Amino acid sequence: MKIFVACSKHFYYRIPTIKKELEKSGHMITLPNSYEEPFAEERIKAMSNKEHIKWKQNIMKLHEPKIKKNDAILILNFRKDRYNNYIGGGTFMEIVKAWELGKKIYFYNPIPNCSFTDELNGINPIVVNGDLSKVK
Repeated sequence: MKIFVACSKHFYYRIPTIKKELEKSGHMITLPNSYEEPFAEERIKAMSNKEHIKWKQNIMKLHEPKIKKNDAILILNFRKDRYNNYIGGGTFMEIVKAWELGKKIYFYNPIPNCSFTDELNGINPIVVNGDLSKVK
């Protein structure tokens, strides 16, 4: 299966191990949009608001083509600061796009308690609780 991995840039350091395990099971992995430079957004924000908006729009435009070419999306949602199973705005947008495109949606950990929990419940992702053998 072709899987797009999505998560907060703060979790990118966890991707190599998960990617390796998924590839051992025969999956092909597409990495997050800014994986090569996780904190590019902060650098661009420092340049100007106009540059940040332009950069953000370009990143958001990449969601659909990346998700379209995959069979599923795997959301890596871990603890960030005081938030359990954190999902940020960009990742939420990717989840919604995957749902709109009829893709399988997997969550590494349970749905977080946040301002859009009801929407996540409505999307009804498959929660694997850290067991990547359930991604199939």
